[in-house]
Amino acid sequence: MGSQSVQWMQCARVLRRAGFGATGSEIDAAHTLPVADYLRAQLDGSADPGAGLTPLPVFTEPVRPGRDAATDVRKRYQSDLTGQLQTLTGWWVRRMATAQRPLPEKLTLLWHNHFATSASKVRSATEMAGQNETLRRLGAGDFGTLAYAMLTDPAMLRWLDGIANTAKAPNENLSREFMELFALGHGNGYSETDVREGARALTGWTIAADGSARLDPKRHDTGSKTVLGVTGSLDAREFCTAVLARPESARFVAGRMWQQLAAGAPPSAAALDRLTAAYGPGRDITRLVVAVLTDAEFLSGTGTVVQGPVEWLVGAVRALAVPVGTDAQVKTQVNVLRTLGQVPFYPPSVGGWSSGQAWLSTAAAQTRLRAATGLAQKADLSWLSGTGATDRIDAVGHRLGIGHWSDRSAAVLASVHGDPIRLTAIALNTPEYLTS
Repeated sequence: MGSQSVQWMQCARVLRRAGFGATGSEIDAAHTLPVADYLRAQLDGSADPGAGLTPLPVFTEPVRPGRDAATDVRKRYQSDLTGQLQTLTGWWVRRMATAQRPLPEKLTLLWHNHFATSASKVRSATEMAGQNETLRRLGAGDFGTLAYAMLTDPAMLRWLDGIANTAKAPNENLSREFMELFALGHGNGYSETDVREGARALTGWTIAADGSARLDPKRHDTGSKTVLGVTGSLDAREFCTAVLARPESARFVAGRMWQQLAAGAPPSAAALDRLTAAYGPGRDITRLVVAVLTDAEFLSGTGTVVQGPVEWLVGAVRALAVPVGTDAQVKTQVNVLRTLGQVPFYPPSVGGWSSGQAWLSTAAAQTRLRAATGLAQKADLSWLSGTGATDRIDAVGHRLGIGHWSDRSAAVLASVHGDPIRLTAIALNTPEYLTS
């Protein structure tokens, strides 16, 4: 395949990282625009017609059976919870696949991995849906606002034992993970004393009958605490402020954004300085995202990110316009994600999902090839089958937003150019598509 212009290739790289893959037509439409303008427009808060067609389901919490309830009643209760969570997962996969402005959904997925919370313990579609909406609503604004919202989020409080954290029996789980994984980085400027004192600041939060998080003054420790050098009768907001005020926090958040959007490896010191400056005292996530995806180090092609299963599958569904309008259609795709090991709302731990080479195992490759074949069989490939056999490698490349195939990939694709389904399936599993 002939090389595209440098500007086109850079735009393709940006669009892939700012969404779930990108078709050649999307890149053609965007590559004449300033990249920063495209990104800011994606995050300006305007309504998304595609996402608007997938409204969030309304859930009614099943009535929890009493201790003396019969076994079949308990089983029915658990079945109802599981069914609601399956509906929620299918809804988000469909929304990611149909959104016309993919960057807000990509950021929501990124923050879900950052503030990783799992329905395996939370077991409430209402609470998980609420957190998802919070991540989407606040995910491009002030990181401080987002971080505090997560500290007092019902699903997070349940996930990290915040509702068990009382003045009489402090629980350090949320305090520790907030500093270690969400705001500062492991061992980065805090001590075990800070963790313990932070736990005291976070005491007293409960989940009310209506599902909202509430602070119960009777359960909150009002005594003096010292967290990261800040002393007072600190509460959750003051704890959050003290943690984010540390200079380590800005560099940690900027580095995390880089590694999830730009490259699996950390940025250079110079690039990290630029990102941290863009993030600024206002902790501006939109400015940080724009800085990451317009940084010279990123645009030069330095470093790659391996697509996780959700990014890969949603990108393939979008590129091939595979139908996901029915529950059965979206259930098929969720089953693929389950096999690949990344189901939305079910990260394996508070540390989120694995990344990088973990997604490129032999077993994963076989699953992806089977899944890609199934997607190609469901898609309308007339755009490919109606193309001359010698032009099909270029055609599938343009469809998937690939500006240039390596000699090895081109040779493999050439060997199956007579079979549009197999050609498409293999193209979706090339290094050019799996990494960007």
